[in-house]
Amino acid sequence: MDPKVVLITGASRGIGRAVAEHFAALGHKIAINYAGNKAAAAEAAAAVQAAGGEALTVAADVGDSDAVAGLFETVGAEMGPVEILVNNAGITRDDLMLRMKVDQWDDVINTNLRSVYLCSKAALRGMLRAKWGRIISVGSVSGLSGNPGQANYAAAKAGIVGFSKSLAKEVGSRGITVNVVAPGFIATDMTAALGEDVTSSAAERIALGRLGTPQEVASAVGYLASDTASYITGQTIVVDGGLAL
Repeated sequence: MDPKVVLITGASRGIGRAVAEHFAALGHKIAINYAGNKAAAAEAAAAVQAAGGEALTVAADVGDSDAVAGLFETVGAEMGPVEILVNNAGITRDDLMLRMKVDQWDDVINTNLRSVYLCSKAALRGMLRAKWGRIISVGSVSGLSGNPGQANYAAAKAGIVGFSKSLAKEVGSRGITVNVVAPGFIATDMTAALGEDVTSSAAERIALGRLGTPQEVASAVGYLASDTASYITGQTIVVDGGLAL
């Protein structure tokens, strides 16, 4: 594939950073979006450059429409129209339903789902003109099977699946594919915060007997963005090591 402009939301660490490094190794231009950790974003940019890619860091709250407009304006001016969009930004605010506050619900929906709508809509303008584009959103097995204490998170991730199927039908005739990668338990800062007891227990339920790596998720994202996957759209690829089994 010729070098493309790739925008990855929430790319300063974890899965997002691994995706950025994966695309950088293929020679693409990488726009690294981050919420507030400037130092982590700078480290990710250095890793992208070391892998052979061009890097641009842009701070933006992707749940805010004005911020998203500014994000795409900056990327467009510095690199060109976004050709591959990876909607990766995500947070958790876990709690049982009877204890879950409205802010916990709204924060997760805005960051994890509203951002997918805002960024996809902004990216589509250039993709429709080019008659080519890739939109890949990072979902979760929680959005497919649910998880106690994560009604907000599961709702957002399930929403991404429905959104992607609908959008795939809208834009498929213009050479744009829209897909979801749904990771299981992946070794990131987010899962590390759950504690060793929780992660060890999770590993016991996984067919492969271990947590996945961000790089393994990045490989699936990279595949869906490639020309090899040009006839795949509206699909959800589960990368969970057999957890759902």
